Amino acid sequence: MTTARDDIRPVIVGAGPAGVRAAQTLVAHGLRPTVIDEAPRAGGQIYRRPPAGLAQRTARTLYGFESKRADGVHAAFDALQGRIDHHPDSLVWNAQDHGLDVMHNPTRSNRRVPYSHLIVATGATDRVLPVPGWTLPGVYTLGGAQVALKFQGCAIGQRVVFMGTGPLLYLVAYQYAKAGVKVAAVLDTARLADQLAATPAMLTQPAVFAKGVYYVGWLRAHGVPLHGGVRPLRVLGDEAQGRVTGVAWQYGGKERTLDCDAVGFGYALRSETQLADLLGCRFDYAPLHRAHLPVRDAAGRASVDGVYLAGDGAGIMGADAAEWAGERAALALLADNGVAVDTARAAELERKLDRITGFRHGLERAFPVPGDWAAHAPDDLVVCRCENVTAGTLRQAVASAGASELNRLKALSRVGMGRCQGRMCGVAAAEILAHATQQPLQQVGRLRGQAPIKPIPIRLVPAEGTGA
Repeated sequence: MTTARDDIRPVIVGAGPAGVRAAQTLVAHGLRPTVIDEAPRAGGQIYRRPPAGLAQRTARTLYGFESKRADGVHAAFDALQGRIDHHPDSLVWNAQDHGLDVMHNPTRSNRRVPYSHLIVATGATDRVLPVPGWTLPGVYTLGGAQVALKFQGCAIGQRVVFMGTGPLLYLVAYQYAKAGVKVAAVLDTARLADQLAATPAMLTQPAVFAKGVYYVGWLRAHGVPLHGGVRPLRVLGDEAQGRVTGVAWQYGGKERTLDCDAVGFGYALRSETQLADLLGCRFDYAPLHRAHLPVRDAAGRASVDGVYLAGDGAGIMGADAAEWAGERAALALLADNGVAVDTARAAELERKLDRITGFRHGLERAFPVPGDWAAHAPDDLVVCRCENVTAGTLRQAVASAGASELNRLKALSRVGMGRCQGRMCGVAAAEILAHATQQPLQQVGRLRGQAPIKPIPIRLVPAEGTGA
């Protein structure tokens, strides 16, 4: 006899904290979900695991204060083996007609994965606001620097400067210093006054706040120079020699320089939303995140039937919130299909997620995105590395063609048309367009997602038996 459960073919995209807890919840209710993840091992960026067989460092070394939570997420996923269909090293590059196009990276083979219901847990990436010299070899995003250390067990340089703002800035600097790397300085665009003003809101999550205070205190105690209220000016180096030699920044109206051989930079995180866009989800501007995000209800339901959103891919809220949101989205999927769930647990998860919003407001107050970045970006600054589009080219498109919307600017300048599909340059392009047209940021729109979401070979080999 066919039951409601027999008709549910759930697919989860992403095996970070949100995806793992979603899968765990579905399995606990008798379902066998398919989990698709770009990484070879589950954990996401925050709990990224080194390759199997690599000389292992301890969880405490890799994840610090989060080692127990990382172990919990890893153990939960490992316990699901045999009860889920796991597709690691696999990129979802398109979505249509209740099916996903998935490329298995090692073999470059493509398969079509059908679904009845979909949980999108695609996570986050760095928010990039370029600085002159950022295209030099040796310049990494903060997330890229963290991946090198966690996944590959190596540093991006021997004398590293970390620059930008956000909690990740101090976390990565701390992780590098703990690993024995010389951290030449941490340059934060946020001011101490910003962080002091945000303290009451951040104290709503005292344990998380305490960790941040510890990282800053540890860095100071170990002689790492910390500079707040700065404006990055440029990365110094030689394109011909292909290396970074230093950084220049401004503080109090004076220019300062510092020698280094690598730079990690970024302005907190932004959500990966391209898949939600291809699925037809409705977007709205979220002032808290300074971005257009897919709309969801308190349980994670998107505007498209059968699609659920969880974790940082729907709004940056952190790893703990991602776990709760993944579980909540799975409970919503089950309830929507007539499966009995613990409604008290669902309500508790929503309360937890609601409470963390106040803390998130505090973080934005403590580490604001520099509102004057576009005003100071020189015309010759490369904004889009893929297509070599400069800030001046973008401003000229506004002045000569009247571009006032981001996709129109893309059509006129090619910004966002390259391999990264605007993931690296889209934020900066929107900031420059808003400044050039004197519009609020929410008015200039967002780059529409297009397949392939990320680069794929011109010719994909159909996976055996799929006919794809």
